[in-house]
Amino acid sequence: MAWRSIRMRRRDFLRAVGAIAGSGTMAISKAEVQVHRIGVLALDAPGPAPLLLEETLKRRGWTLGQNLKIEYRMYNGDTDLAHRYARELIALRPDVLYAITNTSMAALQLEGSTIPTVFAMVSDPVGRHYVDSFPRPGRNVTGFTPFVPSLGGKWVSILKEVAPDIQQVGLIYNPEPGNNAAAFRKSIDDAANVAGIVSVEAPSGDSSSIERLIVSLKEKPNSGLIFLPDAFTWIQRGHLTTLIGQCGLPAIYPLRDFVEAGGLISYGIDMKTIYVGAATYIDQILRGANPAELPVQVPTEFELIVNQKAAKHLGLRLPPTLLARADDVIE
Repeated sequence: MAWRSIRMRRRDFLRAVGAIAGSGTMAISKAEVQVHRIGVLALDAPGPAPLLLEETLKRRGWTLGQNLKIEYRMYNGDTDLAHRYARELIALRPDVLYAITNTSMAALQLEGSTIPTVFAMVSDPVGRHYVDSFPRPGRNVTGFTPFVPSLGGKWVSILKEVAPDIQQVGLIYNPEPGNNAAAFRKSIDDAANVAGIVSVEAPSGDSSSIERLIVSLKEKPNSGLIFLPDAFTWIQRGHLTTLIGQCGLPAIYPLRDFVEAGGLISYGIDMKTIYVGAATYIDQILRGANPAELPVQVPTEFELIVNQKAAKHLGLRLPPTLLARADDVIE
């Protein structure tokens, strides 16, 4: 009887120890699943950047709703809204901020954020004082820049090759704060002087001046357009390429999307490469990397896309040498 009582007490003791151990394991496992947060300030939804962010992070072991939460704010080309959303995201104190486009980065910078930040599609991070240098950003910010200043001269030379009689060029970008025109202006002006282009005009004031500039060049013979990388013009690309076609102006664009929307020709990067690269930097920072020590990455490959239908509409015969260089020709 006594032996049975001892056995029962021992069994109860072991059950209690097991229960305590089990509950402790559960508590530890719950504590170990730390949820990291990313704040994303982007142009539009769904958009390629947010989708590639989630896909890339998933491949690297992050699962939404388990160890990862992403807060999105989409400003849809509205600069004032971008600044409001920048304040909202900073107030949430995420582990990393992701700034997609010049407007996004400018808005976060204006709010004085010290949160680790990765940017994509930002053209002049040194000139705008986001980073100290490309090799050593030196601050809380790093990322992937899709354009180098020398591209400005390349756009001029390609446009002149397509339309040799051009004498006036209009630069198209959103002139509101956060634009990146300064990054390209010197190389554009230098190439224009060599090519015999007599004037380079730019919009002023607000975004409504973009259309005024386009229409004004319609009245000037031998005019053409160069689109600088800009979130506002990208989101308006369908409307703008239609207007330019109606005005009969040859134009070169920085991204393939403009040509697919009806534009004549583009020379620039594949955005997917930039977005995947930015997502890998976000992954590294979530795992403890210091953004100050992650070099800003620049593109090494560019693609030339041509729209033959648009060329025919403008009465242009594209040089065979240019067509031979093209990565893709849209018929």
